[in-house]
Amino acid sequence: MSADGYTPEQAEKYVRSLELFGMRFGLDRMRRLMTVLDSPQRDYESIHVTGTNGKSSTTRMIAMILSEHGVRAGSYLSPHIETFAQRVEVDGTPVSAERFATSIGRAAKAVALVERTLPSDDRVTQFEVLTAAAYWELAQRKIDVGVIEAGLGGRYDATSVIDSKVQVLTNVGLEHTRWLGPTERHIAQEKLAVVPEQGTLVAGSLDADALDVARSVARERGAELWLRGRDFDIAGGRSGLTVTTPGHSYGGLHLRALGRFQQDNFAAAVTAAEAFHGPLDVEAVRRAAGLRLPGRLERVGSDPLVLHDGAHNASGMDALVASLGDVLEGRRLIAVVSILDDKDATAMLRALLPACDRIVFTRAHHERALSPATLESLSGQLGADSYETRSDPRAALERAVELAGPGGAVLATGSIYLLSDLAGAGRTARLAEG
Repeated sequence: MSADGYTPEQAEKYVRSLELFGMRFGLDRMRRLMTVLDSPQRDYESIHVTGTNGKSSTTRMIAMILSEHGVRAGSYLSPHIETFAQRVEVDGTPVSAERFATSIGRAAKAVALVERTLPSDDRVTQFEVLTAAAYWELAQRKIDVGVIEAGLGGRYDATSVIDSKVQVLTNVGLEHTRWLGPTERHIAQEKLAVVPEQGTLVAGSLDADALDVARSVARERGAELWLRGRDFDIAGGRSGLTVTTPGHSYGGLHLRALGRFQQDNFAAAVTAAEAFHGPLDVEAVRRAAGLRLPGRLERVGSDPLVLHDGAHNASGMDALVASLGDVLEGRRLIAVVSILDDKDATAMLRALLPACDRIVFTRAHHERALSPATLESLSGQLGADSYETRSDPRAALERAVELAGPGGAVLATGSIYLLSDLAGAGRTARLAEG
């Protein structure tokens, strides 16, 4: 049992119980939590990472680049694949289950005090508790900088109680339109609300509307703006990848992470790290390029090739499919797919179906997961007929492996919750490979 009275199992149970109270935007509850916890987020500098896709990868990359420069870097990520404790890392290592239990215990005590001051119909949310616990734990670990992944949006996101030195906008696509607005312009405005006066904004590839918002926000707040394609970029060559930033070049980079989209993320990460730290050491950047990214075109089996990717919206699926040719090298592809009901499943399937020889639909163990029958129906409407169903995710993976056969490939995608269901199977495959 931890010093604050929670075992790791009790901490997980407490956090899961908060799902019942849903999602509520606003920073008042979070600010009160921070006050009760003595404002731990002020004990270190911070970098805030927002965007539609690539946030977790970019967050990890920035933290690893800084760690390789001797900076004690912590990171806060969401969601997790196996346990909530995986959301908090220090120098690339997730906190232990015991430390997680302690931090959740401290946050729970703060929640009890804060909720005494709230209206009876207002409750602290699960994400607020996780964020408060993460900020407290990172302060306890005496980090120099926290690289913080935003949740939804930015303006009213619980993570936004930090005063970040550098902000990153990875990209902008249509997502969570119920909360963020109906267009990419609206969504960009919500996400870029995290940019403070005199901040430094690093922006990835943006469409015209989002780019216009980024320029407007930077101008209004006196922020420095570093744009992909103008101020920084990444290109391939015989000796590896090269990231160019204002006045600097980092060459001979070999990314362990698969997928063209990870090259985009790494370019933004190098630029953000430089904006925070100043000129970087090329050897340190090269070492950071070897970072493994769980759940992002992650190889978990070799024959057949088994890949896990958490693409969970239309733009994420487009980016994944665009990278498959380089990764598969002509292999027959069988996909295992589950999608949540708040996603544009039709657009996701429209992108994925042509890349697959067959799909095995399943249902992740989450209350918002669409039924396999619904996914089959949508696929039929799109003109596809090469699919089947297994209700249990593990059974679906086994069937896909059987269909792919030696020399083939299996891709599990559509929801991070599906990867969570398959995490044990993936871990077993990694062990089997040595």
